[in-house]
Amino acid sequence: MMTKPTTYRWTICALLFFATTINYLDRQVLSLTWKDFIAPEFHWTNNDYGNITALFSIFYAVSMLFAGRFVDWMDTKKGFQWAIGVWSVGAILHAFCGIATSGVITGNWWVGFHESKAIIATVKDVSRVINVSVVLFIFARFVLAVGEAGNFPAAIKATAEYFPKKDRAFATSIFNAGATIGALLAPLTIPLIAKQWGWEMSFIIIGALGFVWMGFWHFMYYKPKQNPKVNQAELDYIDHDTLLKDQDSPAALAEKVSILKCLKYSQTWAFIVGKFMTDGVWWFFLFWMPAYLSSVYDIKSSDTEGQVAIFVLYMITLLSIIGGWLPTYFVEKKGLNAYEGRMRAMLIFAFFPLVVLLAQPLGHISYWVPVILIGIGGAAHQSWSANIFSTIGDMFPKKAIATVTGIGGLAGGVGAFIINKASGVLFDYAETAGLSFFGFHGLEAGYFIIFSICGISYLIAWCIMKKLVPQMKIVTDL
Repeated sequence: MMTKPTTYRWTICALLFFATTINYLDRQVLSLTWKDFIAPEFHWTNNDYGNITALFSIFYAVSMLFAGRFVDWMDTKKGFQWAIGVWSVGAILHAFCGIATSGVITGNWWVGFHESKAIIATVKDVSRVINVSVVLFIFARFVLAVGEAGNFPAAIKATAEYFPKKDRAFATSIFNAGATIGALLAPLTIPLIAKQWGWEMSFIIIGALGFVWMGFWHFMYYKPKQNPKVNQAELDYIDHDTLLKDQDSPAALAEKVSILKCLKYSQTWAFIVGKFMTDGVWWFFLFWMPAYLSSVYDIKSSDTEGQVAIFVLYMITLLSIIGGWLPTYFVEKKGLNAYEGRMRAMLIFAFFPLVVLLAQPLGHISYWVPVILIGIGGAAHQSWSANIFSTIGDMFPKKAIATVTGIGGLAGGVGAFIINKASGVLFDYAETAGLSFFGFHGLEAGYFIIFSICGISYLIAWCIMKKLVPQMKIVTDL
């Protein structure tokens, strides 16, 4: 009688889902509070916010390069604990930027949140308030970025340890849906916390969630072969399609893989291109949509209307779970190998962001038109993202997965830096100089330009990736 496999791998997937949810909640606090709560206090412009988000992107990018190596060195359990611990500290640090600003300017550090606001309001040198506060928020974003960079290398490595190749995209799409759930919960909770108890408490309360997660991870995560809740039948299922058993042996996994060696492979460069071209699109949606609704439609994130709009946008992105199922369908029903099935699915997903091109042209009908179209674009991105991450596990041994993920994360962060910095500069210019483009004027012209770039990025990325890696080629000499 055959023993029924246990399903503990899905418990691990659930832990990864909650970690990603917390990750994106922490990342969203600033975007949902800066325009209506923080900017009036510190006199920020779009360019100031753009600088903060752009530098966060580059900090995150560079940290991803080392985070992958760190996770491979520390291994999954300890690496993930360090990552979420650091980013939770960074999230909470934001709350004290107001006190630190008043302290730097006046020398009076021993004040509370309300007292610091009153002190800052009396400072006549507005430029100093701007400069000091921006630097302090950049430092807090730096700590947040260093920690958050470990999330995906650790999560992808854990997925490769607990799931066979054919299921990894589906598992990744499920835990990656935490990004959407985090984005959904953010507008329903963060503005309310900020409105009720001050923007500072929104950073503290959301930041503290990471420490709760660390307790569950510590007691629940073990390697499959060391986990008493994983039986032999589940182990056999996890390993049944492993083509790199020699390279995934304990001795091989203990070996360290250099970044330079990984860069020799076209598979790595395909991943780099795919991340560079598309990560910035998601980060732009994440960081700028609340400001877009506020600036173009005068719908604030603290208003019920604004909260519902952002909620609906990210509800639509939950469709991305289909993105994890589709490659499995191509593999099991159409007989394609894992890479072919994944690339076919990614081509389909690359067409959907084209609807974002219509967001601004049809935006005069109602703000719901761009909300829905950008939601579709966001769903396509998350589907794309789940699959591009899984291409690493398709072709690289487990010992290199976190390192290659980190390399691609660096590329994605650079792309995000470029789009966020450019957006801040472009939007301020559009407002002050009265930019006109394709019949749009001012901020609407600026957003139309960025939306157009977002819409076409995926098809360009797919074509380059396919050119670099035309068919599945497993790396066996790393």
